[in-house]
Amino acid sequence: MLTRKQLELLDFIQKRMDHDGVPPSFDEMKEALDLRSKSGIHRLITALEERGFIRRLAHRARAIEIVKLPEAMERSRAAAAAEPAAFTPRVIEGDRVDPPAGAMSVAAMHSMEVPVMGRIAAGVPIEAISEVSHHIAVPGSMLSGRGQHYALEVKGDSMIEAGINDGDIVVIREQSTAENGDIVVALVEGAEATLKRFRRKGGMIALEAANPAYETRMLPDHAVKVQGRLVGLIRSY
Repeated sequence: MLTRKQLELLDFIQKRMDHDGVPPSFDEMKEALDLRSKSGIHRLITALEERGFIRRLAHRARAIEIVKLPEAMERSRAAAAAEPAAFTPRVIEGDRVDPPAGAMSVAAMHSMEVPVMGRIAAGVPIEAISEVSHHIAVPGSMLSGRGQHYALEVKGDSMIEAGINDGDIVVIREQSTAENGDIVVALVEGAEATLKRFRRKGGMIALEAANPAYETRMLPDHAVKVQGRLVGLIRSY
């Protein structure tokens, strides 16, 4: 038997998956259930998984699959499906979300071209960026301030709760320093490049993911070289 909160969460996940094709984020679950922190959601998710109602897939954002529903919820779902509903076309692609409220078309703005230097890992680090693959038009407002700029294609999902999806293009201002909380391109031990949130803790550097499936990496100061700071993001829909 499920508790009231467990039922509420399972019902919320099922309805969002029926409507959007993907599960809600942990922040959305927390708000829907009016909980103070995501730790409560983690406990509810674990309880639902242990009881066989859902299944989680490792190292994937929002990777929740509904295995079964309580009988009462199944009957309610079947009754709702039998009712005629107005057709609303929509496009669903993986974990991608609706455009932000302030999103603007690049074509409608003054833009400049910057080099795309290949891919950057938002997940397991990949090889360091070294070559220009092509150029991309970037709104001039993203390029304010001094310094050179370049762009990178994001590979992975470790920054998804910061609004950065697999396949996005991030615009980076080239610089070698960062403030705590900045999202940076970090070169790790001269061989691996990754996109993470930067925090200095004494003589150590924390490279934080924005996805609970990934752990924070703690590295000695000398092992991390900042190659640039995130100043913008471009997404195609």
